[in-house]
Amino acid sequence: MATYDLDEQERLDELKAWWKRWGNLVMIGAAAVIAAAAGWRYWQNHTATQSLEAATVYEKLVQSLTVNDAKGAREAGALLIDRYAGTAFAPRASLLLAKLNVGARDLKSAQAQLEWAAANSKEPAVKDLAHLRLAGVQFDQKLYDAALKTLAASHSDAFAPRFDDLKGDVLLAQGKAAEARAAYQAAFAKMAEDNPYRSIVELKLDALGGGDAK
Repeated sequence: MATYDLDEQERLDELKAWWKRWGNLVMIGAAAVIAAAAGWRYWQNHTATQSLEAATVYEKLVQSLTVNDAKGAREAGALLIDRYAGTAFAPRASLLLAKLNVGARDLKSAQAQLEWAAANSKEPAVKDLAHLRLAGVQFDQKLYDAALKTLAASHSDAFAPRFDDLKGDVLLAQGKAAEARAAYQAAFAKMAEDNPYRSIVELKLDALGGGDAK
């Protein structure tokens, strides 16, 4: 029994010595873990709340557009971009506002909104659409070099035919018929046979001299 008590005392003394040396670091580490866990939970809750609020504002934007309330749509869109820029709804709102401004022939505002959407969206499809529409707005303003630069941005295969087709339009406007034809051919080759836009690209190719579009 005495031996057992001695062993226990030795272990206790070792533990005390270890704690004296490392206890503060252990407490700091534990506090850091607790703080990190609390911070992560706060961030998750904050993100969820932000997304829910942004979804509500986005719904107001869509409803405003449905009833042709441009003022209400602009207010909802501005709120999303200003207060909820980190959510997926803000870049989508920017696309809708850009479309609204194109309809109002305010191409400079549309361009700024599309540039913002392209720079801030984390969704590849939204980013691709923003680049495509941005190039279209630049094309309408005769900013041909800028449009070609925008179209050179990386994009998914799903958008490749549309990028190539618009590239052909820009090159043709620059008087580069041979390069335009090559771009149209690339677009045509990437389109499925049941794509309704394929016949339009084929007409563009025919206008540049006919021949086999493929």
